[in-house]
Amino acid sequence: EGTLKTEGSIAYVSQQAWIQNMTLRDNILFGKPMDSKKYQDVIAACALSKDLEILPSGDQTEIGENGVNLSGGQKQRVSLARAAYHDADIVLLDDPLSAVDAHVGKYLFEKLIGPGGMLAHTTRVLVTHNLSYLHKVDKILVMMEGKIVEQGNLEQLRSDAGSAFQEFANYINNVKTESEG
Repeated sequence: EGTLKTEGSIAYVSQQAWIQNMTLRDNILFGKPMDSKKYQDVIAACALSKDLEILPSGDQTEIGENGVNLSGGQKQRVSLARAAYHDADIVLLDDPLSAVDAHVGKYLFEKLIGPGGMLAHTTRVLVTHNLSYLHKVDKILVMMEGKIVEQGNLEQLRSDAGSAFQEFANYINNVKTESEG
């Protein structure tokens, strides 16, 4: 419960990519006029250039309902491209990097989402379980059962030994160690 007030436009990239039965280009433009320079910048920032080379008709390839002819990572990158192309003031990102390989996720963070990326001029709210990006964000909110229980930058959250953040970080590190050994 509560209220939410925002000013400006909002773009949303869900964890489950939302793709319509239209061309790949139309899924990105989504009714906005074509700006070739901006479009090419978005394609590059979303790591879609190689995909366009292998699709039968490039960005004019017809995408089936729910993106049936795209991989999960391709669908997610198209959703990210749509959000980037729309120049929203606020971009809500629901764990969009979970559908892509680690090296692609790193590229997307650097070129699109992170402080040096294409969306750097916007307010970005990134939901993630991946701790590797947290050193590059301004503020971290730790939530439990729908409530904010801690907040701060990475250094502040690491300094509290018994915090929920520390427990989560320890859990993630233990899972990584078990899966590697």
